[in-house]
Amino acid sequence: MEQVHADVQRLATDYPQLPLSELLPDLITTQDTVFTLLEQQRRPSQARQLYFLAGVTGGLLAKASHDMADPHAALTQARTAFVCADNADHNGLRAWIRGIQSLVSYWAGRTRESVRYAQSGAEFATTNTSSVWLPMNEARAWAALGNANAARAAIERAEDAWDGVQEDEVDELGGLCSFGRTRQIYYAAEALSWLPSQADAAGDYATRAVEAYADTASPEWAFGDQAGSHSALAIARIQAGELEGAEEAVAPVLGLAPEQRINGIINCTERVHRALRDSPLADAGAGLQEQIEIFTRTPLKSLPR
Repeated sequence: MEQVHADVQRLATDYPQLPLSELLPDLITTQDTVFTLLEQQRRPSQARQLYFLAGVTGGLLAKASHDMADPHAALTQARTAFVCADNADHNGLRAWIRGIQSLVSYWAGRTRESVRYAQSGAEFATTNTSSVWLPMNEARAWAALGNANAARAAIERAEDAWDGVQEDEVDELGGLCSFGRTRQIYYAAEALSWLPSQADAAGDYATRAVEAYADTASPEWAFGDQAGSHSALAIARIQAGELEGAEEAVAPVLGLAPEQRINGIINCTERVHRALRDSPLADAGAGLQEQIEIFTRTPLKSLPR
């Protein structure tokens, strides 16, 4: 049991920082081990812990399917993970999995569904960091829908939620299972970058996020969120009419290896492309648009599995 818990914690910690190809075999093996143990007769306390770990691995696999641009598989795995959270009777895990479902729906363009999952997760009386993550997920979805007031209100609720945060078993796993201040700043930058009226605020948040993610030794560092921060900054600079600044902001993203071109990163760069297309900089930015098109031709899902 201790070994399995250690394996799950390592996977949760490594997930935001390593290419999926390095993690997926161990993740699948660990989930198989957890379910094999569940098939054996266990004391109630052991069964609860195994269902908890099954819920976490299911959530990580849902994120993996999302990263490979398969939202149907991701949401199917997340529903299974939620059943495990129910069997473990763990509200913190239920809330975290709702966060995964909201994230997957957001990137799949199902923004109303993303709002619904985020609000559903908030119904669980949890004080772990998902209480901050869920309204930040909601903020991004509202912003994508063009509702600036709802997005701003969700960002404020997330900030207020820090006053009541108490880490639980989910947070203690770290990595993808915990939501920190740096990630919150990035989410705010991305949310506000959808809204032209919030361009200045989006630029401020994005600058702070880029600076924070520059520290690759930080436990909060994540290559996907770092790329998202740079993309949000590029969009803010396009909205401000700063083509050279936008090119500088997105350049590190366009240098990522194909193994790191997860679905979220591809979507972020495509948003930069659209922002440039719809701006007065479109003609002058043709070279940058072409670079983005070349980059997005080889997403992670196109690699041999």
